[in-house]
Amino acid sequence: MSMDSSGSTVPARNWYFNLVLQDIITEEQSDALAQVAGFHDGRISLVESPERSWFTCSFEAETLTRAIADALARFEDFPGVLVQSVELDPISLEYNEMTTPAVVRLPA
Repeated sequence: MSMDSSGSTVPARNWYFNLVLQDIITEEQSDALAQVAGFHDGRISLVESPERSWFTCSFEAETLTRAIADALARFEDFPGVLVQSVELDPISLEYNEMTTPAVVRLPA
């Protein structure tokens, strides 16, 4: 638990979101990913389609912003892979108990 700006405690909870990559993962990047320990604890998983690559994420934190920051920090050990956007799909919205879609695009 942590304290919010009012001084009350805020319990940590699981947040669900997707990190969409700028480009499709290459075979070399996929091989490199197998060596990055931060991607093997079950909280972040690669999903691929012919059109795009993304990571589904489930991180425990006090806020969604903190959970996203924790997930993005893992990419410091995975050079050459750029996150294009953070997306909350309908399933994520339901799990996060949110009622409206949200997309946080990273600055260009």
